[in-house]
Amino acid sequence: PTCVLGIDLGTTSVKAALVTGTERGLALAQSCSRDTQAHSDSLGAAPQGMEQDVQKIIKALNECLAALPQQQLQQVTHIGISGQMHGVVFWKTDKGCKWSESGTGPAFEPEQVSPLVTWQDGRCSPTFLTSLPLPQSHVSLATGFGCATVYWYLKNSPDFLKAYDAAGTIQDYVVAMLCDLKKPLMSVQNAASWGYFNCRNKSWNTDILKKSGFPVHLLPEVGDPGSIAGRTACAWHGIPKGAKVGIALGDFQCSVYSCLTERTDAVLNISTSAQLTISMPLGFQPPEVPDPSSAVTYFPYFNGDYLAVAASLNGGNVLATFVGMVAQWAQELGFQVQESAIYPRIIQAALAQKHSKLSVHPTIFGERHLPELLASVSDIGASELSLGHVTRALCRGLVENLSSMLPVQHLEEMGVRRILGSGSALARNEVLRQEVERIFPFPVVYGKDVDAAVGAAMVM
Repeated sequence: PTCVLGIDLGTTSVKAALVTGTERGLALAQSCSRDTQAHSDSLGAAPQGMEQDVQKIIKALNECLAALPQQQLQQVTHIGISGQMHGVVFWKTDKGCKWSESGTGPAFEPEQVSPLVTWQDGRCSPTFLTSLPLPQSHVSLATGFGCATVYWYLKNSPDFLKAYDAAGTIQDYVVAMLCDLKKPLMSVQNAASWGYFNCRNKSWNTDILKKSGFPVHLLPEVGDPGSIAGRTACAWHGIPKGAKVGIALGDFQCSVYSCLTERTDAVLNISTSAQLTISMPLGFQPPEVPDPSSAVTYFPYFNGDYLAVAASLNGGNVLATFVGMVAQWAQELGFQVQESAIYPRIIQAALAQKHSKLSVHPTIFGERHLPELLASVSDIGASELSLGHVTRALCRGLVENLSSMLPVQHLEEMGVRRILGSGSALARNEVLRQEVERIFPFPVVYGKDVDAAVGAAMVM
């Protein structure tokens, strides 16, 4: 049977999945995940900057592939790659990586490559964004979007851009290195996530960009999701030379693809960030002009379809920040507690508190449609101060925030009959699952292999 390798280059980890064809359809044969620990405090980043070290991401990718069975890797005929959208990495063509022998066959390491400026980057202030030309796109421009980041460098550090002649998302970079592409190739999904891209005619707003001095030579060529970008230019960790590599995809679309079978399903994903999504009717076209105040965005999906998405910047990252705060308080009181030990404790404490009058509005990272609205806590009573009460209220707040962006009434009007729950934060946190079931009046099904890496393999 054909063996397909699916890869997802996430915000916190890299995942690889080997999917094989069986008589009953596709089956997950093997998978592997490695934390990247790639967050970097680079000197070039602005105070609100959020960058990752590409060397560390590729190291985690190489470790993932080295851990998969060699025998099965040698049978891989297709590779599907997804990753975090919006972000941008720059490199020098022909010097983007160097290949060398590893224990499991040839592998590449980044060479003349910039840090990855991620979707979480906050260097583009609302004032800076309003100074930019208006895009001809159905997507509102936001900080962390690739084109906005390029504009920021153009204004604040123009020499930085002169060192590079190619750019893409982190997943576009990996595809370009594997296929030795002279010009990066990007899917409509990733292009839309950068801003200044018109999904109707599948082209960059080159006229608008050129007028303002934007370096349009850095923009990748764009192709349809599901198409082939090229073939592996040499063997890679035992995968034969000449294996077909798909154009890089958005991690969110791949997560949805791995589990969405019915148009009456909504998908709720809570990992680093959080999304609630439904399929739009066949033939739907997004409006010509975005509504900046709308909490719902339309993401290009596959075969010309669109997803309506409430894409929240606040998900598992909020819980991680809360855990970090608890650990820091403990340290300041003279106790050493590992963050990994705090997670199960706070979840246990919250499970013991079925209700809390405490109200947590958890948007510590703002939202794209309301960047200025940060978190708040209200209805604080003396009896609601335990760790259990606060954790319960925080989990409820995360789910309520999503349902305020894409309300239950709207889901019912769109014919939603059940919710498919996915994402690492939801999988690990029973309190979050309880709150999902309390707030949404639909049956909730939790996916086992709901995973962007599996989705990327399935698309192939």
